[in-house]
Amino acid sequence: MDVADLGLPVEVPSTALFTDQYELTMLQAALKAGTAERRSVFEVFTRRLPEGRRYGVVAGTGRVLDAVENLRFDADVLGFLRERNIVDDETLEWLAGYRFSGDIWGYPEGEVYFPGSPIMRVEGSFAECVLLETVILSILNHDSAIAAAASRMSSAAGERPLIEMGARRTHELAAVAAARAAYIGGFATTSDLAAGFRYGIPTVGTSAHAFTLLHDTERDAFQAQVDSLGRGTTLLVDTYDVAEAVRTAVEVAGPELGAVRIDSGDLLLVAHRVRRQLDELGATDTRIVVTSDLDEYAIASLAASPVDAYGVGTQLVTGSGHPTCSMVYKLVARAGSADPQAPLVPVAKKSSGGKTSIGGRKWAARRPDAHGVAEAEVVGTGAVPAALAGHQLLVELLKSGEVVGREPLDAVRDRHIAARAGLPLSATQLSRGEPVIPTEYVQDQSGN
Repeated sequence: MDVADLGLPVEVPSTALFTDQYELTMLQAALKAGTAERRSVFEVFTRRLPEGRRYGVVAGTGRVLDAVENLRFDADVLGFLRERNIVDDETLEWLAGYRFSGDIWGYPEGEVYFPGSPIMRVEGSFAECVLLETVILSILNHDSAIAAAASRMSSAAGERPLIEMGARRTHELAAVAAARAAYIGGFATTSDLAAGFRYGIPTVGTSAHAFTLLHDTERDAFQAQVDSLGRGTTLLVDTYDVAEAVRTAVEVAGPELGAVRIDSGDLLLVAHRVRRQLDELGATDTRIVVTSDLDEYAIASLAASPVDAYGVGTQLVTGSGHPTCSMVYKLVARAGSADPQAPLVPVAKKSSGGKTSIGGRKWAARRPDAHGVAEAEVVGTGAVPAALAGHQLLVELLKSGEVVGREPLDAVRDRHIAARAGLPLSATQLSRGEPVIPTEYVQDQSGN
């Protein structure tokens, strides 16, 4: 089934205008100057991790591939550009036939990254590559921020499952992408049905306080929910008095009650009291789910509590204080002419204020120590040292305009778990610190 045919707000027919105007004006100027067809290499990287973070998580790669495939300038889009006089007729004619025909390499989705990691490399003519800057950055910056927060939360949660429930705290389309990124970072389920429909993520949901308040008594509300959803449902027990609600919940559903949810109060204290009460009532298998503005620190603080699952919303979909990864998209090499055989020349911005970049088409490898644990992120140009050949990170995602790197979301999720496990143990510490491994640069020794 093509979700676009259903008219749902989870996919768009074209990503052509998910861009900044200067990408089109640069294109126009380059076409006039005769430099638009020069072979070029752009790279996505970040100069630093968000303050205190020890690793980043690559997420959004699959959505980037979808966006590149859907970047088409149809009649309506071209009409808009013409009406606003954004570009001239020559540029409009060029855009009408736009199809990205270059190559994209990148860290596989779910992999971890560090400052300077060439997370994605886009190769083709300047004209076709420059148009991808904003859409690639908007996807990777958003999704990677959510996935990094999710990874920290899932690490703090250990074996206890996490429920993504942040749809009401962000834009409706961002909510779908956030649920996908959270799943990559280790969340088990989502409350967002659009995310379940679009990406096959398991969905969950029971009731809110409004359902309890609708009924004349709390018992009536619980009875209605159990009659409809069965004894295995999750009953919300903090609308009025928690202890009374737990007693009523077990009376209505019996010891087969699936779970109770606590959404307010001192969660550590209340969870212990509820667990003791459930056990005394014979509901020893009834689980406890907690919600209420959780983040990784709150989850870690509940590690010794009898909590069985966590529901996380606001802090997750806002990146737990870091809603972007500050990734940039920079030209690092270009040919001196439009000749396809012209050699690439490294180029780099030189600037003060920490915004410099390193020129050259880069490779990346993660060097392990004698125990197989990562000890350095090695980034270089030119030939890859033989000792690192088996540890390279970039994989081919799109070749000559055709996607070759699309993969199931569960494979991405499994990759992240493995990648995080391959880092030093201090990677999972929530205390502020530097990147868990350093980034080392290797210069091209060939003289090219």
